[in-house]
Amino acid sequence: MAPSGPGSVRRRCRRVLYWIPVVFISLLLGWSYYAYAIQLCIVSMENVGEQVVCLIAYHLLFAMFVWSYWKTIFTLPMNPSKEFHLSYAEKELLEREPRGEAHQEVLRRAAKDLPIYTRTMSGAIRYCDRCQLIKPDRCHHCSVCDKCILKMDHHCPWVNNCVGFSNYKFFLLFLAYSLLYCLFIAATDLQYFIKFWTNGLPDTQAKFHIMFLFFAAAMFSVSLSSLFGYHCWLVSKNKSTLEAFRSPVFRHGTDKNGFSLGFSKNMRQVFGDEKKYWLLPIFSSLGDGCSFPTCLVNQDPEQASTPAGLNSTSKNSENHPFPAKPLRESQSHLLTDSQSWTESSTNPGKGKAGMSNPALTMENET
Repeated sequence: MAPSGPGSVRRRCRRVLYWIPVVFISLLLGWSYYAYAIQLCIVSMENVGEQVVCLIAYHLLFAMFVWSYWKTIFTLPMNPSKEFHLSYAEKELLEREPRGEAHQEVLRRAAKDLPIYTRTMSGAIRYCDRCQLIKPDRCHHCSVCDKCILKMDHHCPWVNNCVGFSNYKFFLLFLAYSLLYCLFIAATDLQYFIKFWTNGLPDTQAKFHIMFLFFAAAMFSVSLSSLFGYHCWLVSKNKSTLEAFRSPVFRHGTDKNGFSLGFSKNMRQVFGDEKKYWLLPIFSSLGDGCSFPTCLVNQDPEQASTPAGLNSTSKNSENHPFPAKPLRESQSHLLTDSQSWTESSTNPGKGKAGMSNPALTMENET
């Protein structure tokens, strides 16, 4: 077996270092359990009813916090499917062609049957040289994971994982339950924190746990509330963190609200159609992460300005590097609900799963 080189050793060291924030959060969570459940509830609280209520509510929040945190960490990010990877012949052809129009022509032929609508800032097809694939919409290459991640939001050091399509719901629930966890601790610990400063607590080690527990809970509540509020805003607008900083570029140009379908449908795209799963860290997001409905109508200026332009879309598809493509099955119904084109009721093909055209359907966002 060949000895490991210095590059391999450095990569292993980096992998170990990446777990330090997760270990820190885990140790902090373990200490908070000891400080609250043992030192505060069992040692310091004198009222039995208060003890029981606080312990039950605390363990419920603790369990949901740990569950959502675990799922965010250990849910593997989803990568583009095989259809987005170039074939061996296309890779060889791409290597022979110089950068420029010939290079783009190869990519255009490879992408002609793919459900992609976005481009680079220069108008070219989004291609990843490292993964050698055509990037699906909202997909980005993570320099830490060294992979293309579907609907990438950001790489989070606190979970040592990429937050994207496969675990974005878990990440939101992690923020929500960690915020509720900190707020609950701060609220129930407040009266004992005040007693600490008024010498109302017995002189034991519990008083110092109570003091630091309140400080930690209050401090994390402030930071978590701002972060959770920001991501709630992103969900309401159907944006990722990357898209908030750099708006996606479509065929007609940049559009910061290109993927927004209205508040209700934006929520359902992340949390799913069944509300009973919304508060549980169970995957229920719609779609496969490779294609997304858009609110854009007739992105190409040469197309007709009415839904009747469906025929002209197919006629001119040879001239479009990004022709209209059908959506995935679980995403298409988002565009066939209320406030979508009334013509869909008269077109039998529209009612079939995966056959609605996002380039010809929209919902006015309020």
